[in-house]
Amino acid sequence: MKTRTLASGAMIAALYAVLTVAVAPLSYGPVQFRVAEALTLLPLYLPEAVPGLFVGCFVANAFGGYGLIDMAAGSCATLLAAVLTRRASNLWLGALAPVLVNAIVVGGMLHLVAGAPLGLTALYVGAGEAGACFLVGIPLMRALIRQGILCGRHGAGIPSDR
Repeated sequence: MKTRTLASGAMIAALYAVLTVAVAPLSYGPVQFRVAEALTLLPLYLPEAVPGLFVGCFVANAFGGYGLIDMAAGSCATLLAAVLTRRASNLWLGALAPVLVNAIVVGGMLHLVAGAPLGLTALYVGAGEAGACFLVGIPLMRALIRQGILCGRHGAGIPSDR
């Protein structure tokens, strides 16, 4: 692995963790809005974002108060969502993967750990995730593309956002 790729993945991990912990009251619990989840669209453009998001989520969840189960379940949900996003054919489908995976996995984990109602918890987590991915993530990715910071898969164009 190239040093630059490793550094890029590490920076994504650090950014995810810092953005999550910095706004901790919004980031944890049955009703949550993680601004850092906007970064979950990066795997469409950067393969190193897949492990970067996993590590960043693991670190962030260490500060969340739900312990090892959240560190494991939340990080694995982020990893699965990142892999699915990486395989998505367009930006909109890429944004849908983290919403569905986190609603199910994190909603289920919070139901087990906090005793929150499963349906409502999944709905709340999914709604927060949808806000982060669709309202923040898609505009962020488009801005990074316009600025020439992201250039798409394998350096050849960008995934369609239609």
